[in-house]
Amino acid sequence: MLSQTVEYALRAVVYLASECPAPRTTDEIAAKTLVPKAYLSKVLQGLVRGKIVRSRRGVGGGVALVDAPDKVTILDVVNAVEPIQRIHTCPLGISTHGKRLCPLHKRLDAAMAEMERAFAATTLAEVLADPSKSVPLCEVPPKPRAKPARR
Repeated sequence: MLSQTVEYALRAVVYLASECPAPRTTDEIAAKTLVPKAYLSKVLQGLVRGKIVRSRRGVGGGVALVDAPDKVTILDVVNAVEPIQRIHTCPLGISTHGKRLCPLHKRLDAAMAEMERAFAATTLAEVLADPSKSVPLCEVPPKPRAKPARR
């Protein structure tokens, strides 16, 4: 239901929230979140435009959250990169339906509204504070060992 772009954006901001307020390089974020660096750069641009993260070049630079993790919701992140598309009028263009959605589209829109509510009610700080035994980030796979040279 959510695109890969949204998934990658959420991984990146959760990682940045866990490191807050320290900035991190794109290489560090890509390695910790298992997001391809080229794709991550595009995702981060959307997050910068959405004022979720800031980016600074040079020594001491990197990418960091604009606000504290307890001020940023999952919905803020989703809206910055790919807002949830609600259904306000008949997507089929049926003139007699207009703003009166059919039972199918009414239920689809209700599901999207519920997703918006859940995302708006969850901050990055809450995600990080969840008592789960699983860390909300990808485990970085170990680097393969170099095989000893044969003699």
